[in-house]
Amino acid sequence: MNFNREPAIRARDLSVVRGGRTVLEGLDFEVPRGQITGLLGPSGCGKSTLMRSVVGTQAHVSGELTVLGEPAGSARLRSRVSYVTQAASVYRDLTARQNLEHFAAVLGIPRRRIRTEAERALADVDLTARADVLAGTLSGGQLGRVSLAVALLGTPELLVLDEPTVGLDPVLRRDLWHLFHRITSERGAALLVSSHVMDEAERCHRLLLMRGGRIIADDAPDALRARMGTETVEGAFLKIVDAENDKGAAR
Repeated sequence: MNFNREPAIRARDLSVVRGGRTVLEGLDFEVPRGQITGLLGPSGCGKSTLMRSVVGTQAHVSGELTVLGEPAGSARLRSRVSYVTQAASVYRDLTARQNLEHFAAVLGIPRRRIRTEAERALADVDLTARADVLAGTLSGGQLGRVSLAVALLGTPELLVLDEPTVGLDPVLRRDLWHLFHRITSERGAALLVSSHVMDEAERCHRLLLMRGGRIIADDAPDALRARMGTETVEGAFLKIVDAENDKGAAR
């Protein structure tokens, strides 16, 4: 496990302006190592823009953003950070196994370990039985799992997962969350996982709640519920939103 005390991600006054519109506004936050940080909020609140900023693929970013001690997007982070987008990023004309073996080679995993790494990643996402099926014939949920398996190749220190459980059945969602917890506890990796499903918040160690391009809460689920006097994270989120609306109306 990685006992480095430096956070996996540190942002100070992080902003993104696109087409004259402020998409992210002055964000200050940290993502600890060895924990699952949930990035939660309604669709369109800026979650995906924030994740693209973290992995260095977002334009027009200002402020300070460091990842594993390096500037976001640094070439030195290539093998240390894995990113899974909402749209599956795999080759449709290759099988699931061939995709994994291809990306393992791209990552520089030694040839003698490629097959073993691919098998491990397929098992992690419960795709062993579909390993030799062309990706183009897999369901949307299965394609997403191939992308997630690619992200699990090697030993990434940070996984950035953009709504990885969308379209999955409840059993598989549960199993993937068990896997996410195992990755943090056994490998010491940090996970930044976005979702608009509030019940997934309860599975995270820490939460960043977003609305309108801003972070409106940064706390552990238990602490957030206790502070807001609610039984659920969703209730806490709604209470914070109502309080912000009241402040805006009073101005």
